[in-house]
Amino acid sequence: MTETTATSPDPAIRTPQAISSWLVDRVSYYLERPASEIDEGVQLAEMGLDSVYVFTLCGDIEDRFGLVVEPTMAWDHPTVEAITAHLVAELAGRAASDR
Repeated sequence: MTETTATSPDPAIRTPQAISSWLVDRVSYYLERPASEIDEGVQLAEMGLDSVYVFTLCGDIEDRFGLVVEPTMAWDHPTVEAITAHLVAELAGRAASDR
């Protein structure tokens, strides 16, 4: 991931809980299932999220957090939990470099 020219996201949306909740909402929207049915520890592909939606999710992440996301991110970090941890680390690194 690399930085875009977008401004840094509001610190309130950078918390692991906020990121995870947002990701669960996006995945539930794509899968047309209630958020309560999304298991954060199950691989996205296993839940039925196909490559088209994975690429769309990457674009959503870019828009939401101002990061450029590689298309392989969901394969490198295949669960909501793993993506959350990855984004938290990326955003923390970005915040540190902004100082």
